[in-house]
Amino acid sequence: MRINKYDVLIIGAGPAGAVAAALLRQQGRKVLIIEREQFPRFSIGESLLPQSMEYLQQANMLQAVVEAGFQFKNGASFVHNKKYTEFDFRDKYTKGWGTTYQVQRDHFDLILASEAERQGAEIRYQHEVVMIDIEKIKPIVTFKNLINQKYTYNIEAGFVLDASGFSQVLPRLLDLKTPSDFPVRGAIFTHIEDNILSSTFDRNKICITIHPEYNHIWYWLIPFSNGRCSIGVVAENALLQNYHGTTTERLQILVNQDLSLKKLLVNAKWDTPAREITAYASNVKSLWGKNYALLGNAGEFLDPIFSSGVTIAFKSASLAANILKQQFAGEKADWEKDYAVPLKLGIDTFRTFVELWYSGGFQKIIFHDNPQPDIRRMISSILAGYAWDENNPYVKKSKQRLTALEALCA
Repeated sequence: MRINKYDVLIIGAGPAGAVAAALLRQQGRKVLIIEREQFPRFSIGESLLPQSMEYLQQANMLQAVVEAGFQFKNGASFVHNKKYTEFDFRDKYTKGWGTTYQVQRDHFDLILASEAERQGAEIRYQHEVVMIDIEKIKPIVTFKNLINQKYTYNIEAGFVLDASGFSQVLPRLLDLKTPSDFPVRGAIFTHIEDNILSSTFDRNKICITIHPEYNHIWYWLIPFSNGRCSIGVVAENALLQNYHGTTTERLQILVNQDLSLKKLLVNAKWDTPAREITAYASNVKSLWGKNYALLGNAGEFLDPIFSSGVTIAFKSASLAANILKQQFAGEKADWEKDYAVPLKLGIDTFRTFVELWYSGGFQKIIFHDNPQPDIRRMISSILAGYAWDENNPYVKKSKQRLTALEALCA
């Protein structure tokens, strides 16, 4: 049987896979993307961070995204009962983009995938990886055509990048998955026609609302440019199971427990059935191995609270493409030093912020009556996605600094 050969095989056509493909095509690599779904398809993770724009620019995808008409975003607001605070990402410590977009991922991901194709990457939709032989000199990957399920075929690749997101194809096939140390949480979410009439509501910001009684339960409200929004709630899975009815009814009950959200969405049309995911936090034994690397959520996913998923996906794609450039040029490539370590720097920064969020310490900091402007700008930088800027003290010594700051604010 004839085996087609590619320089790089990418599993998954989402943001990490599409950007990695575009960057590799700039190097002249022959790239194949295998995608299980048919695009466009629904996905969450709709609130981008400004750091993402740098990677879209690197991948020559920025113009297509700008011209798509997505909702402009310049920051984030936080609400808890009568407390309110907001961060303008243009007022930050780290230089770089201070604005971005809030996007419907079905449209956004299709744009990125189409741009990767325009730049010469090949995409095969509705194909699934069923087996991989990673021990050969060049990996042999076996696929199944999901339209014609009797049809399987093999691909030889010089390198494999897993950008399969929550599917975690290589961690599953290569037994790389390890339990997350986060509690088992779940999310219920949907898109609605929001009909928000309040002149005080800023559609240029994601709105994070903390449950009136329990600070470990929170809601996201992400406005889109077409009068619709993404609404969701996150809580420990055991708590979510206490609510009964359809998934949409359970979400509505939880949303109505917060009076500010209830008032804001009083005229909303809940026209799309809600969805639910549980136990989404994930971890792996290693982010790379012989002839493969894990990108974005395929490697590690923390939590949706700070909208870090797409930014981490883009960062991983950029790092991996740089190392593959060296590797294909015959230079020595150190995947631990030049990929895993720098990627984990930002992930661990976000991890510290996530842990402080669920302990309630982050709320003490952001709702403090007399915030220090310089410290606010440092925190704003990380919330804007600049979690790899080691000049920022809240990156370099994230846990130490935040612990001290929480104590001062308490």
